[in-house]
Amino acid sequence: MAANDSISDLMTCTIANMLLDGETVFHGVSSQMPMVAMHLARQLHAPNLVHLNIPGGVNPSSVKKSSYSSAGADLVELGEAYFPLEEIFDLSMRGKLDVAFLGGVQFDINGNVNASVIGDYEKPKVRLPGGAGSAVLIPTAKKAIIWRTKHDTRTFVEQVDFVTTRGNLWKIITPLCVFEYRDGKLHLDSIHPHTTIEEVQENTGFPLLYDEIRYTKAPTTQELAILRKIDPHNYRAAEFG
Repeated sequence: MAANDSISDLMTCTIANMLLDGETVFHGVSSQMPMVAMHLARQLHAPNLVHLNIPGGVNPSSVKKSSYSSAGADLVELGEAYFPLEEIFDLSMRGKLDVAFLGGVQFDINGNVNASVIGDYEKPKVRLPGGAGSAVLIPTAKKAIIWRTKHDTRTFVEQVDFVTTRGNLWKIITPLCVFEYRDGKLHLDSIHPHTTIEEVQENTGFPLLYDEIRYTKAPTTQELAILRKIDPHNYRAAEFG
């Protein structure tokens, strides 16, 4: 098994275990890992989880044929109902969206998220896609979970180059650890079994805050078996390239 496959399995199972039975959960485009994690949670411990997605499908029966973008028409065709994107925003603003999976490129200890530019806003080194739904969903969803397949000092920085959105994060999961946002700061929630606190600090551009060193639970044999069954094409590892 390739290292990235092992890490993607760990991250996917960790995300699935963050989701509770009965929660209403949304993922957007290019969200293969959360998409698979949501399906895994429904198979394991959260059969009443409501899976919403950007093309508008509700509780798709399978994600085996989903396109690379995690926004394929099959998520609607295999769904129980249709719930369009504009209704997702309304749902969240009414306080009825339990979890939203969102992305970002830079993060700092204060919970600021940058998905807009790298460098000066007027003359950026790189212009990014922008906030899209995150500017609405991070402030309004009950729990905002960010996943990122890179963890280095260019991603976790002392201060983001641009604040696309801020605050109200719940968890950030990376190939090295899980951060939890509390008391206005990112705190280290757990580090993954394959790493060390020294490696996490070396790849983080701000001092780590933690009460004790805790380790992320490794995937169980059952979780891995179901994961391979529901995602035979390994979409969960797509973002590792």
